Amino acid sequence: MTQAEATRTTWVVQVPVATVWTTIESPRSIDLPGISNPAKIKEWLDSLTYETSLSLSDENLVQSQLLYGEKVLVDNIENEWARVIIPTQPSKKDDRGYPGFVPVKQLKEIPEDEWTGKGIAVVKKNTTLLIDEKGEPMFEISYLTSLPALSEEGEFIRVRTPHGIGLVPERDISIYPSKEQIPQGNGKAILEAGETFLDLPYFWGGMSSYGYDCSGFAYNMHKANGYVIPRDATDQATAGEEVELDEIQPGDLLFFAYENGKGMIHHVGIYYGDGKMIHSPKTGKTIEIIPLEGTIYEKELCLARRYWKESEDHR
Repeated sequence: MTQAEATRTTWVVQVPVATVWTTIESPRSIDLPGISNPAKIKEWLDSLTYETSLSLSDENLVQSQLLYGEKVLVDNIENEWARVIIPTQPSKKDDRGYPGFVPVKQLKEIPEDEWTGKGIAVVKKNTTLLIDEKGEPMFEISYLTSLPALSEEGEFIRVRTPHGIGLVPERDISIYPSKEQIPQGNGKAILEAGETFLDLPYFWGGMSSYGYDCSGFAYNMHKANGYVIPRDATDQATAGEEVELDEIQPGDLLFFAYENGKGMIHHVGIYYGDGKMIHSPKTGKTIEIIPLEGTIYEKELCLARRYWKESEDHR
C-alpha cells in the first residue's frame, strides 16, 4: 500500500439529516437549527410557517438532503461551507452526482479504511434511536440511514458512526452484505414502503422520514427496494423503462406537466393501482393516496416510467 492509499480519506455526514443548500447565502435566520451541529431537524421543521417553508422552493433555497453517515465528495471549502457532490443521487446537474452546499461542521473527514464493516445496517423503521457504547441515547436517525455493521450485541447491532462505535436496535434495521446487494423488490414492495409514510408532511428538498418532496419520496421508496434512480422528477422521467399510460402497473412512476401535460414536468407520483396514486403533493399537504379521475393530475398526466423488476421477493 502506498502512503497516498494509506492516508486516503472520505467525507461523511455527522448529523441525522443535513440539508443541501443552493448557495451559502441561502439559509435564513429561521434555518439556524437546520444548519447547526447537532442539527435539530424536528425543531427546525416545526418552526417553519407555511410561508417560510414555501419560500424554500419558490426562492430556490434548498436542493436536497443527506442522511447520517452518507458519503459525499467535497469539491472545495469556503467560509465554513463545503461544496459537495452526492454520488448516490444521480442528477443532470453534475455527472458525478447531486451538487450543493453543506456546512462543514455537519461533515466529518475520516480515513477511508476506517469506514468499513461486515456489511451494512440499514434503518427499516421510520426512525430509530442511536445509542453510544455506554448505552446512552445519542439521537434519532431516519429511515434508510445506512451505517457499517460490526457485530451483534444482545438485542443491538454495533455499527460504525462518525462519532465512533454506536448501537442500534436489531429489530429496527436490516443487514445486507453491501448496498449493491440490497434485494430488489417489485412494484408492490415499493408501494408497501410508501404506505408507512401516509400523512407525513411534504418538505421541499426532503430526503428523510421527517419530510419528503415528491421526487424524494419516489427516490427513497425505490432506494428501500434496492434501486438507485435519479433524484429529481425531470431526470426520473428520462430514465428507467418507458411505460404506455394504458399499461401502467402499481409501482410505476407517473409524471405531471404544466399546460395540461404538454409543458414542463413539475410533479411525480407512484401509481397505486385502481386509478389511484400515492404521492407527496406540495407544501402544506401530506403524503396521500388519491384517485386521479376528476383531478388536475388527470389533466396533467404526461408519461410513466418503470424502474422496478418483477421478483419473487415481495418483502
